[in-house]
Amino acid sequence: MDQPACKLMLVFPENIGDRVVELLQASDPPITGFTTWAADGHGHDFDSSEMRERVRGRVRRQLLAAVMTLPRAKDLLEEIRQRIPVRHVTYWIEPVLGFGTLTPRTVDTQALDPTTQLCSEESAR
Repeated sequence: MDQPACKLMLVFPENIGDRVVELLQASDPPITGFTTWAADGHGHDFDSSEMRERVRGRVRRQLLAAVMTLPRAKDLLEEIRQRIPVRHVTYWIEPVLGFGTLTPRTVDTQALDPTTQLCSEESAR
């Protein structure tokens, strides 16, 4: 990334989850990766919630986290606003101080095999 990275967080009703994911997957330029997970939303606005959600006191939501540049995040939010015009989509943007993947310098096959330590301990007896 040439520009500083930011993390876009989206919170949205679970019934539009597939539409949001499809939009991100088809987005141009492409979003290189993102993570989604299920959550419960707590708050005061239960007007559009189902009866079981009112009884439970929380609503089912999905969260999405993606790292990208700030201009890309703003463009993506506008695209979501136009193509999936629903209530209760919340977002926030956070600065990212570092971003990458961890790659081991060497692969320690004994560390990956939990029986190796057990066998070593037994042979030391």
